[in-house]
Amino acid sequence: MRTSMTATPPPAATSSVCTCFRLRRASRRVTQVYDHELASVGLSLNQYSILRRTEREPRVLGGLAEELGMDRTTLTRNLSPLMDAGLLETVRGKDARQRVIALTEEGRVRLAAAKPLWHQAQSVIDTMLGEAAVQRLHGELDRLDSLLRQHLGEAA
Repeated sequence: MRTSMTATPPPAATSSVCTCFRLRRASRRVTQVYDHELASVGLSLNQYSILRRTEREPRVLGGLAEELGMDRTTLTRNLSPLMDAGLLETVRGKDARQRVIALTEEGRVRLAAAKPLWHQAQSVIDTMLGEAAVQRLHGELDRLDSLLRQHLGEAA
């Protein structure tokens, strides 16, 4: 029997004092919700995020990696299937040494089809937590990201 999405969940089967473990576990489960919704258009959440960040303008690989919180090698590996599918392309930048990624017309079409699915996944999470909890969570995650960037010596 399925319970209401606002019902109190059972305690976690494995408890841990490790913040990283808890964040990664929750992140994997949230990602599964988004991946499930986006599957019908053949995208993962990672791929959707990359397409969204190239939607407005071509992006330099380093800047895109920074915004996504990925190293360049991981981003390059994630770009390959999108390039192979014709959703992204490499274009000439102002500096020939820079690798610039742009959304293709086919990428725009796929992204347009994916946006309502992303909104559905977002709605599932928002409904589970409630608006106030989502706002608190976003605030705490942004604060944590900023503190970690400072700790790691990155520009905020």
